[in-house]
Amino acid sequence: MDYKNSGVDIEAGYKSVELMKQYVARTMRPEVLGGLGGFAGAFDLSRIKTMDEPILLSGTDGCGTKVKIAFIMDKHDTIGIDCVAMCVNDIACSGGEPLFFLDYIACGKNYPEKTATIVSGVARGCEMAGAALVGGETAEHPGLMQEDEYDLAGFAVGLVDKKDMITGQDIKPGDVLIGIASSGIHSNGYSLVRKVFSMKESVLNTEYECLGGAKLGDVLLTPTVIYVKALKAVKEAGVKINGCSHITGGGFYENIPRMLNPDVHAVVNVNSFEKPAIFDMLQKDGDIAEEMMFNTYNMGLGMIIAVDKSDADKCISAIENAGEKAYVVGEIIQKEKGVTLVK
Repeated sequence: MDYKNSGVDIEAGYKSVELMKQYVARTMRPEVLGGLGGFAGAFDLSRIKTMDEPILLSGTDGCGTKVKIAFIMDKHDTIGIDCVAMCVNDIACSGGEPLFFLDYIACGKNYPEKTATIVSGVARGCEMAGAALVGGETAEHPGLMQEDEYDLAGFAVGLVDKKDMITGQDIKPGDVLIGIASSGIHSNGYSLVRKVFSMKESVLNTEYECLGGAKLGDVLLTPTVIYVKALKAVKEAGVKINGCSHITGGGFYENIPRMLNPDVHAVVNVNSFEKPAIFDMLQKDGDIAEEMMFNTYNMGLGMIIAVDKSDADKCISAIENAGEKAYVVGEIIQKEKGVTLVK
């Protein structure tokens, strides 16, 4: 008896690392010390000497049951982008710059080529966020997971000078709410998605006219938008972000109040932005109440920020120059903390 016979293939692990090195190399930053394969990822923090009050920010998350669709479609090159996005968007939402990222893949069996493909998506997400992929772990769990299944999670660390943190304390009545478009469902609410739509491969590979002729599975696997560059562009344009909300699980009703101070209330016009067609299809096929949709999904806005009314046009221009679509979607009023959706 040996370890391989028990279900854990050490040689497959070595091969995975060799295959993924080419992707990891693309994410490197000057601050990274050493290479892939050490016991710890090392990152030089000398730049904090130039900051008044350097603050480290951290975020950890996964992709939820969206990975189930990747299994069925046998498409594994984008799910890593989702994992990175869910972590770095939270850091950017606090005003920080993501510095580095680590991933964790738990699988029933390590297929080196598949593992390397997953990591290629993680690396692509890191490139988009400007973060270095400094390490990770691939763990085989024979007997605990099916051989063709895996779960993916990650952890990111970012940096911000305390004076540049986005806390919501400066949000005031009269501020304008700017919504930044999502690419679709992103990485939340997939347990409900899987209840509404059949998870048969034939259904996921069906092209739907209401989705512009795209396959349902491809639309559901559309990667989460990474908003790091867009929010950085707003800052570089000289616009102060008074509040920022990453619209993830819990939709509008849970996430928008998280950026508000106790004395202000957000009013969002739900007809002021474009909703990806997948939401209409999901709501109709699942007979889901509109309130539940807005309480579960981003509905077309992955990030909402509050800025002074005089900065609205400059803010939208900066976001769109960074490659994202933005809308004026509402305003801040004087009222008890909360959110109201209007038409």
